[in-house]
Amino acid sequence: MDDKIGEFLELEPLKKDITKAQDIVKASKIDNDFEYARGNLYQVIENGSNALSDLLQVAQQSQHPRAFEVVATLVRTLSDANIALMDLSKKKQDFENNTGGNKNPSTVNNTLFVGSTGDLQKLIKKQLDDPS
Repeated sequence: MDDKIGEFLELEPLKKDITKAQDIVKASKIDNDFEYARGNLYQVIENGSNALSDLLQVAQQSQHPRAFEVVATLVRTLSDANIALMDLSKKKQDFENNTGGNKNPSTVNNTLFVGSTGDLQKLIKKQLDDPS
């Protein structure tokens, strides 16, 4: 195609390699999402820890079973949030290891026998009788 403006301005055409730019944008979005989710989880854990200490005081002072139940629920929720934070980090690491194509290709070969049980038994018997 004739690029008259480029010739007039004495500009060379850019190489049309946009795949690298797309990979950079994709990685940037993933990084932003990761940092946002990570920040939210940190905030949930911090706020939950503060609330837990306050709830423990209330439960100890009141000695009410419902207060201890709420404490136990909050402990479970904080534990789940910590697990989610670790899982998020692992997913990020897995994503970074697999960017730029599949660096560790794996081949899966599945063998399928189509036939009846009797046909399979005959085939196995034939292989057992003929060891070559």
